[in-house]
Amino acid sequence: MSDEIYDITIIGGGPVGMFAGFYAGLRTAKFQIIESLSELGGQVNALYPEKTILDIPAYPAISGRDLVANLKKQLATMDGDIKLNQTVVNVEKDDDVFKVTTNKGITKTKAIVVAVGNGAFNPRKLSADGVETISDQQLVYTASDLDAFKNKKVLVAGGGDSAIDQALMLEDIADEVYLLHRRNEFRGLEHTVNLLKQSSVKLVTPYLIKSLENVDNNQVRVHAKKMKTDDEFIDIDVDKILVNYGFISNNKDMQGWNVDIEEDHHATKVDGNLQTNIKNIYAVGDQAKYDGKQTIIATGFGEVPITINAIMNDLYPGNRAPIHSTQLS
Repeated sequence: MSDEIYDITIIGGGPVGMFAGFYAGLRTAKFQIIESLSELGGQVNALYPEKTILDIPAYPAISGRDLVANLKKQLATMDGDIKLNQTVVNVEKDDDVFKVTTNKGITKTKAIVVAVGNGAFNPRKLSADGVETISDQQLVYTASDLDAFKNKKVLVAGGGDSAIDQALMLEDIADEVYLLHRRNEFRGLEHTVNLLKQSSVKLVTPYLIKSLENVDNNQVRVHAKKMKTDDEFIDIDVDKILVNYGFISNNKDMQGWNVDIEEDHHATKVDGNLQTNIKNIYAVGDQAKYDGKQTIIATGFGEVPITINAIMNDLYPGNRAPIHSTQLS
């Protein structure tokens, strides 16, 4: 363990964590970002690099890949320590600072910003007869390689924003796209649902996948049952199935820390400055929980200046927050 002490340690290197690092740099804080994956970008980079994101100011639309690339360029303008392939296994109070232990070492910090999203995440798997007979090339849970869908007949399963986005994204790449959902109504943003209804994507509702079967031409037969019926079924033969039923997430690593952070349904309870029940430990992004919270990237970005400024005001009360070009007079 070195003797240096960081002002701010950001745990999590997703988009919100990256922006937190940049903003910490604007406040000339000595900071580090600790990320368990091999590269920055978090869930957006690992699972949705081709997803079209519509809620980033100044961008009518931007892919997850391009958003992460821009954040990397922005972060590179600041002098912070980026530590990849490191998992935080413990945080404990050590006099007036925190000792942060990872699988590769120990550092000390005056404040912590938890930006781990929903923690560790795994896609919800499709449960249907015959699923074990279908290859990993035919049944997938992410659309990270769009070329794999080119000129294919594709069925997307799911009814939320991500499923709709992926169906629309594949519309101009695949030969034919189906979107199968167990309800007639979709859970996406109204604008996106309207785009879906105006698209060439074939809607299959309200149906639930009951079984999968390999058929001729390396295709998969999707056998689906109409909801609230006993004997109404439909068969669709496709080249690829893209399942988007959301993710099972947990923050079990945080539960092993020596600081007892208050939680609410696997998220971290915070106050108006995004501070947890532990002084100088904050949470931003999907991990932060408060009344009225909307778990979108834009919200997390907005939480970052509140958090970083609160930390710096506490650590260095004589220093005023700088006036930036974006401040309105």
